[in-house]
Amino acid sequence: MTRPPSPDLLSRLAALLGPKGFATSDEDLAPWLTDWRGKYHGRAAAMLSPASTEEVAAVVRLCAENDAAIVPQGGNSGMVGGATPDASGTQLLLSTRRLNRIRSIDAAAGFAVAEAGVILETFHHAALAEGLRFPLTLGGKGSATIGGLVSTNAGGTQVLRHGTMRALVAGVEAVLPDGSLFDGLAPLKKDNRGYDLRHLLCGAEGTLGVVTAATLRLVPAAPDRTTAWIGLASPDKALLLLRQLDAAIGAPLEGFEIVPHGCLDAVLYHIPQTRAPLDAPHAWYALVELAGGKTDDLSARLETQLAIALQNGVIDDVVIAKNDRESDDFWRLRDSISEAERAEGPAIQHDVSVPVDRMPRFIADNPARLTAAFPGARALSFGHLGDGNVHHHVQPPADSDGRAWIAAHGEDASRLVYRHVIELGGSISAEHGIGQMKRDVFAQLDSPARLAALRGVKAGLDPAGLFNPGKLIG
Repeated sequence: MTRPPSPDLLSRLAALLGPKGFATSDEDLAPWLTDWRGKYHGRAAAMLSPASTEEVAAVVRLCAENDAAIVPQGGNSGMVGGATPDASGTQLLLSTRRLNRIRSIDAAAGFAVAEAGVILETFHHAALAEGLRFPLTLGGKGSATIGGLVSTNAGGTQVLRHGTMRALVAGVEAVLPDGSLFDGLAPLKKDNRGYDLRHLLCGAEGTLGVVTAATLRLVPAAPDRTTAWIGLASPDKALLLLRQLDAAIGAPLEGFEIVPHGCLDAVLYHIPQTRAPLDAPHAWYALVELAGGKTDDLSARLETQLAIALQNGVIDDVVIAKNDRESDDFWRLRDSISEAERAEGPAIQHDVSVPVDRMPRFIADNPARLTAAFPGARALSFGHLGDGNVHHHVQPPADSDGRAWIAAHGEDASRLVYRHVIELGGSISAEHGIGQMKRDVFAQLDSPARLAALRGVKAGLDPAGLFNPGKLIG
């Protein structure tokens, strides 16, 4: 059972962390008390910003001794309210942003050790300076931190080839709820000491430990990339193209995203200095990227396969980027969809996955189910077809008060979406996590066996419920 932090505890934390690491003023805390989407707003007794793993451990020990609840936070760019404290004002916000050192990069071995507060884009640049790259990227790379990416098992646009964050984490350092340090940074290929705590902490959303550093896998920098923007008729045709490219090209195929015309329209309207890559509109678009060495002749291989797809009627039109700037322009269209959708007005966002072969059926069938239950409701799906994950946005009827409609029907509409996903053997959270946004529906709809196991793990590592209470499983 947690307790509000006492004046004595706050005084001891202030002395431990100093003025740079301890804050209580409204001005200092305000930017970190609302989630990125602006959906969740909380209060905190103080914000703690330790500058070392040792300080994190000392903070956690003090809080454990006093039954004080801790909410870990990285870049505050999460999508499910997982790093936002509750409204009680009794929780302590623990920011990892001062843990911002890249401790080492071993170019020969292909590993780097980065602290939790290192920003993803900064890490990308550091790896490239060594002739390497970290093959995970996403729209929020300028604010997302390594610790947050580990804690949410983030995905992004390169999962098709390289996997989610869990596949790229070779080791973890974390402070556990009793203040003890788990030092699992060594990148062991074989380690049979029971449960894999590294993988347990990856995706735990700060409920089992505060990740302070991670050993991350790097791959050789790809000197060559080829990017194409493709017009096609349907997600079924996109799946046919994906299977063709995967069979013919294989490993260099790193990205395969789908975008409906409605999403592109919103980006072109709301995001300055964007333009449509193709002359004519199409119902759907695919964004495809290959990466590899100069000798791989990626452009010729992609052109050959796209010519076959055009001849067979799989695709309707295509433009291949002539240089990196055009590739970046294509990706900007994809990465700006969430920003444009926010500008369009309120919507209910769903980050879901189903087996890849079933994704076109979900995209086709779910809008009809929604309209039958909620006349006028609209749905848009976009994202990572290559790994069976789309972002499925449900928009209120065009002539309605959007916020009022969501307040009245949003929960039921989301349950309809999630039941459909589970019916197809999928997951209600593909890459953003559960946080507080999906906690209740997760508890209601998911497997009792899964939920019981998760609760058992939580009770074993954090019996007092001090770490990120109210998130993931309550």
